[in-house]
Order: sequence, then C-alpha cells, then structure tokens
Amino acid sequence: MGRLFGTDGVRGVANLELTPLLAMQLGQAGAYVLTREKEHKPTIIVGCDTRISGDMLANALMAGACSVGADCQFVGVLPTPAVAYLTKSWGVDAGVVISASHNPMEFNGIKFFDGSGYKLPDALEDEIEALIRDGIDRIQYPTGAGVGRVAYRLDARKEYIRHVMEMVPVDLKGLKIVVDCAEGASFCTSVDVLEKLGGQVIPIHNNPDGTNINAGCGSTHMEELQKRVLLEGADAGLAFDGDADRLLAVDEKGRLVSGDQIMAFVGRFLKSQGRLALDTIVATVMSNLGFFLMAEREGLQVEVTAVGDRYVLERMKEIGANLGGEQSGHIIFLDENTTGDGLLSALHLLQVMRETGKPLSELADIMEVLPQALVGAKVPNQKKEHYLEYPEIAQAIRELEEKFAGEGRVLIRPSGTEPLVRVMIEGKDQEAIWEQARNLARRIEEIMA
Repeated sequence: MGRLFGTDGVRGVANLELTPLLAMQLGQAGAYVLTREKEHKPTIIVGCDTRISGDMLANALMAGACSVGADCQFVGVLPTPAVAYLTKSWGVDAGVVISASHNPMEFNGIKFFDGSGYKLPDALEDEIEALIRDGIDRIQYPTGAGVGRVAYRLDARKEYIRHVMEMVPVDLKGLKIVVDCAEGASFCTSVDVLEKLGGQVIPIHNNPDGTNINAGCGSTHMEELQKRVLLEGADAGLAFDGDADRLLAVDEKGRLVSGDQIMAFVGRFLKSQGRLALDTIVATVMSNLGFFLMAEREGLQVEVTAVGDRYVLERMKEIGANLGGEQSGHIIFLDENTTGDGLLSALHLLQVMRETGKPLSELADIMEVLPQALVGAKVPNQKKEHYLEYPEIAQAIRELEEKFAGEGRVLIRPSGTEPLVRVMIEGKDQEAIWEQARNLARRIEEIMA
C-alpha cells in the first residue's frame, strides 16, 4: 500500500479505495493528532462538494472524530476556500473538506486544515497516516459525556460571501459575465456574489445532482464556456472546478485565459498600487515560459516551487509573498485567504478590468503563451512515483531533454491526485511537441502497465 496522502489530501474512488471505514479512521486519527494538545473539547468544521458520496464520507469522518471526543460543525456544501476561511474565522481547532476537486464524480477526497486554515505539512500528514496504519487501536476512546457531537451550521455560506465581498469590493455594474459552476460547490456562492456586486450573470452548469460534477464542464472542460461567451457577447467567462479553489477564464474573444495570465496581470496591477509584497509572485515549474519572460520585462520577481499549491503556499509564507499560484488556476491571495480561492481570483480579475478600463483580452496579452503540450499517462497508482526506476522510461526522457535543449522544456512528474504520470513539453512547434508528448505518454503506459 502506497502513501495515503497525496499533494492534496487523501483521494480515491469513493466506496472502493476511499471507503467509509477509511474516512472514519481519518476522522479518528486526524482529530486525535490535530487536537491532542488542546485542554478544551476540540471542534472541527466539516464541509463537502456536491458529489453523491460526500454525505456518506462526511458522516463517516464525523463519526470517527466524535469517537475520539471532538465536536463537529457540519457546514454542508461549500467551496474548499470557504471551509479554510471559516476554520480560522470561527477559531475552531481544524477543518476538513470532503472533495476530489476537479476529478470525475466517482472519486472523492479528504483534506485537512489546521486551526489557522492552512493545509497540513507533510510531517503531520505522516503522523496521521502512521496512526491509521499502526496505532488506531491504541487511542483511548471516551465514553459518556466525553463523546463528541455534531452541530449543523446554516450560517456558514453567508459569512464566507460577506468576507469575499469585503476583501474585493468591486462594482460590476455594466459587465456581462458567463459563470461555469462545474456542477460543484461554487453554485452556492459565486453567482450570488457576482450578482450582489452588480454584474449581469449568466450561470451555466449550476444545477448539481450529485453525479454531474465536472462532467464536461468547469475549469477542465472550457469549450462550452468559450462558445457561450461569444454567443452572449459577454465581457468575460469564469470557470471554477468542483470545489471552487481554482479559476480559469475566457476573454471576450473566446480565448482561454490561464492561471499564469491571471497572476501576470493581477500581479502587475497590485505592484502598481504598492500592494504586491516584495514585487514577487510565487509560481511552479509548470508555469509557461512566457510567464517568466513577462516577469523579467515587467520588473516582477518570480519564486519557483514544485507543482502543488501547498508548495506554493509554503514558499509564500517563508518569504512573505502575498500572491502565488499555478497555471491550472489555483491562485492564492494570502492577505485574504489561506488557500487557493477561485471566487477571490475572479473578483481580482474583474477588479483589474474595471479599474483599468481594459478588456480581458488586452490584459491577458501581457504575456505570450508559448506552445505547451500536457499529456497524462495512465499508470497503476502505486507505481506512479517510481517511473524513473524503469530504464527504458529514463532513457526516453533523457533523449527528449537532449532534443529540446535550448529550444524548450521537458517536465515529467507523477500526479499528486490521480493515477497518472504527466508529460509536459514546451517548444516552438505545437504539432511536434504534441506528437512527442503523446508518444512518450504511450510508452510510459505500455512499460508500467
């Protein structure tokens, strides 16, 4: 059995890999590790996205937490960043989100936040995992009045909405915005906020039924949003993922706007206002080469981390940066929330449009997006971390790196959340890099099958 925790919590197919038993054990071990130093009876916030398996796993996790003496506050369907914010705002001991983010509906996940609203460091995750594997029976379980209870908080959504509107108080009157809610958690927050701020909002994929989350929609499937923006003559299109911690956009010409582009023009705007700490943006190795060329031209500093918003956040905290994120749309505004927040990202994007008077297409052109091919090789989940141990794969990667040396980049890495090895090639010829990326991904699948 491989490591339970990936780059964004524990994930797997619900009821097959991520079972109610495992959810209960994560509730027990997580509550025990995160609250054992507390002298008071600890409290944990629990929220979920719209997946049908969310109720099953949330209730199992809360049963586990209650069994070790922790109280739970269930906030129901809410974006991941809302749970992170409320964990800190309400002064509770920990937060948990039941979500598999952008993954298909049959998957689900469990991710923890500490009492300050931050994702857990590796050391704490390792401690929780070790307790599940070796020591769950050694926990002393309370009885009688020592057992925890569950409360249901219906005020959580309104408090989060109030927070984001206070953080970015932009007037959206006169802007027409198409919003793709991905049939996920943003359906209960994003449309409401954008309308309250005066925007003319056209929502799509905002009728979740438990089985349609991310299905041909949201930030991983942008085609419908592109067409709808053009059809409606909208000023912008906004696409969230299932748990609404990431945002991608479409400009008024129907062109995609990546997380790199959003960070680029929002970062330049904040710098012009003296609000970009250290004049620095924290990005990952996956950011487009055009992003780094833009930063050099605009006088912005870039700190580079491994892939994963948790690593971006760690570096931001280390150096005191307040803006960072990923090409995929995880963008962290650390002065306003402790994790990636798709709705805050959307409001910042719209604020720059409003205050500069420029269309989104002009803002996004701050950087040239160089051709990039990203292909996922499907491999057994327990093998994905060991791809370089296969001599044929290692040799194929070396040959590609030599081929693109000086004219592009080759980056191969295991996915932190899916059973994939991701192949990314950046270069001048779009057709050639796609062919090379597909060929390598196919070889990896064949060799690691």
